[in-house]
Amino acid sequence: MNSCTYKRSLGLISRLLLVFFGIASAQITFADEGGSAFWLSGQYASMAAVPSSPGWSLVTMPYIYSGNADKSKTFQNGKSVNAGLSTRESIVLFQLGYSSEEKILGGQPYIGVGWGPGANSTSAFASINANRSVELNRSNSVVGSQDIYPLASLSWNKGNNNFMTYLTGDIPVGTYNPDSLATIGLGHAAIDTGGGYTYLNSATGLEFSGVLGATYNWMNQQTNYQSGIDSHLDWSVSQFLSASWQVGIAGYVYYQLTGDSGSGNKVGAFKSQIAAIGPQIGYLFNINKKQAYINVRAYKEFWAQNRVEGYAAIATISIPLGM
Repeated sequence: MNSCTYKRSLGLISRLLLVFFGIASAQITFADEGGSAFWLSGQYASMAAVPSSPGWSLVTMPYIYSGNADKSKTFQNGKSVNAGLSTRESIVLFQLGYSSEEKILGGQPYIGVGWGPGANSTSAFASINANRSVELNRSNSVVGSQDIYPLASLSWNKGNNNFMTYLTGDIPVGTYNPDSLATIGLGHAAIDTGGGYTYLNSATGLEFSGVLGATYNWMNQQTNYQSGIDSHLDWSVSQFLSASWQVGIAGYVYYQLTGDSGSGNKVGAFKSQIAAIGPQIGYLFNINKKQAYINVRAYKEFWAQNRVEGYAAIATISIPLGM
């Protein structure tokens, strides 16, 4: 072995020892099990609280995310602990819903259910499993289905002001494997509730929206891990350039209120946070004299703590069904 090869080998061994002892003895800094919160940050944007038209509708939401964390950060994914995590995810959520003509408490009721396919690819520079054996450059990929997401909401319109309250949750039937780095389903049930506001001035074309909520997570019975209570804010500001086109910015803030727990939790009562901002563009049009809507937005994340950080792109396509 020549001197250059020898030095590279010593350097690699030193890094592996640092990673191993960091994983084995340091406090792990990844809150919400696997870093996967129930709430998909950025799912609400412009006109979030505007009441929907009566009848059936289909909302399609393609979502792409890419994020990573430095090798100095360690993460718990299911039954393993990992350093230098990188993840790529793409999903398409289909939400079939119905808005009744009958008002409840003066508000427009809506009931829907969401589900769809997805793909995830996650890798780690170093991974240690339950038997404390180390695997380098570990990676897993999966293609499968998401969990089922029921949703109920009430919306009110008062001139330029629109108000909304909602209740949603997670039925954990999606593709999930506690022994894999890559998963699509959450692995546990959750419930989320909150409210929103939209200011929409038809005379000036100014619009801004905000949706604030909180998530309670049940225990993951496969890992005996319970994520803490999460809070989240999705917001947007936009200007209509015409009756159809709008441009603006959108963002989100996610902040964990309580730490994780459970006998399978190796991280302690850690909390995570993330924020993001980016451009958005929207387009209103009619299908069979009913209003349809497309909104596309992109986010750059920052303010990350105990989370991977990266980029996200989301489109919301709302199509009325029936005549």
